[in-house]
Amino acid sequence: MTSTLEPTATTQQVDPFQTYEQRLRTLSEASVEQHFDAFVDIDWDHPDFAIDPTDERWILPEVDVLGGHPWYRGLPQDERIRIGLYRQANVTKVGLQFEQILIAGLMNYALGLPNGSPEFRYSTHEATEECHHTQMFQEFVNRSGQPVTGGSRFFRTIGPLLPLAAKAVPFAFFYGVLAGEEPIDHVQKTILRAGDEMHPLLQRIMQIHVAEEARHIGFAHQYLEHKAPRLKRSERAILSVIVPVIMKWLCNEILVPSRQARKDMGIPKEVMKDLYWDSPESRKFLRDLFGDVRMLADSTGIRNPVSRRLWRALGIDGRSSRFRSQPASAAG
Repeated sequence: MTSTLEPTATTQQVDPFQTYEQRLRTLSEASVEQHFDAFVDIDWDHPDFAIDPTDERWILPEVDVLGGHPWYRGLPQDERIRIGLYRQANVTKVGLQFEQILIAGLMNYALGLPNGSPEFRYSTHEATEECHHTQMFQEFVNRSGQPVTGGSRFFRTIGPLLPLAAKAVPFAFFYGVLAGEEPIDHVQKTILRAGDEMHPLLQRIMQIHVAEEARHIGFAHQYLEHKAPRLKRSERAILSVIVPVIMKWLCNEILVPSRQARKDMGIPKEVMKDLYWDSPESRKFLRDLFGDVRMLADSTGIRNPVSRRLWRALGIDGRSSRFRSQPASAAG
């Protein structure tokens, strides 16, 4: 049965005083009680959801790094619309590719779990929901008519190998999950909170994705916090260096347009450099993406004086969130 409730992140909270097993059970029960089907909960053929490539609602909002840049804002309206629709479709395609990798990784991870494992049920709930997300994302891309390829060629080539990490190094894998999920979740919530007029189809897709990603991100946080005390000192030291690199790499894959996308959108090289990540505004945006991850890295003990320098060098250091999903403005 598919829920008819409006998707909101606030429905996915778990009691911090529950045990780890109870929290996973709460997340699993939430997936049963409130879930979404790509072809039931979106009326793709509704006239309001039709994609008109000349619709001015495809103009990127100012809270988007590209949408707020003077180069983009100075373009003629029809060009801003064209680039906006392409950009939304390409980000959606990258998200789809990331979730395909995630699904494969979750299945690899679940394959090695013993009977009675508290992680098995929720990891398969998550894989089910991510399958619906890939269908939802691909349908949007198809209907947009945009010739997008998603991530970089390197990302698409190495992608099939990444799920192997889920069984070999699950702790690092779930940090990789957050490296992809946290940036796109942060961006979508920021856009929805801004309240700007946007195309209703894209808005509906974002609402559904944000609602279910709240659970997925919550699972990754719960897993990492639960497993962290079992890490050896050597493992913790290695992870302290690997995690910020993974964070920055996957963030770039999702948010920074590939060479082909840059060409198709016609973004000049000097604008690209400013956008990702040279200008003060874009650097702040990048730092804000990882407030929750920094909080988690602190609580799991994988940020130390050495690794903090790496976080800073990669441009992803800053104040940690005080609680999950804390708005950047509140974090200071």
